[in-house]
Amino acid sequence: MRLDEDTTSRDPLADDPRLPGYFGDAWATVLRFDGLLRVHGVERGLLGPRETGRLWERHLLNSAAVVPFVTGAASVLDLGSGAGLPGVVVAAMLPTTPVTLLEPKERRVRWLAEVVDDLGLTNVTVLRARAEDVSAELSVEVVVARAVGPLAQLYRWAAPLLVGGGRLVALKGDRAADEVAAGGRAAQRAGLSAVTVHTAPTLDGTAPTTVVVALHRENGD
Repeated sequence: MRLDEDTTSRDPLADDPRLPGYFGDAWATVLRFDGLLRVHGVERGLLGPRETGRLWERHLLNSAAVVPFVTGAASVLDLGSGAGLPGVVVAAMLPTTPVTLLEPKERRVRWLAEVVDDLGLTNVTVLRARAEDVSAELSVEVVVARAVGPLAQLYRWAAPLLVGGGRLVALKGDRAADEVAAGGRAAQRAGLSAVTVHTAPTLDGTAPTTVVVALHRENGD
């Protein structure tokens, strides 16, 4: 299947005229990323076979919803980047922000490196490692995560990667508030506080994204 072949007919948002305006200067890059995912995402095990029919709403717009919570950060790390969601979208929309895509699986790292090269994302570094393997040498202002694991685990993985006063920004589902409540002690043990749940809309008529933000305490206080 060619990248320029029409694979978007089953996605109701593929031809939505609002998309270019929403993504602004990043539109051409995000559209190209959409094409790469449609052609290679399923065959390389990055997406389920039904996901191409809802790629814009469920994955690309969902990833873009995190950008307002990241804008202005000096550095961003996408924990368990996988297919590059949300990290590639964040990097495209914030081209002057250094973004690290952290992924332990070799085949996904190869994919991420190919995508970064194809899209010309000069602000992105792809790193093959687990969070616990690089926490002693890598510190960022914001860690973003999507579909990585429950919050209690995510707190433990993300907190050591954050500078004092940094923040974890996690894209979660409808049960986010329950996860926050259940993970209160885990957040405290990890040195995270002020955990809040936000509803982040994108385009009218699409499902809003639920975003959990947790702040890393300054100097471990």
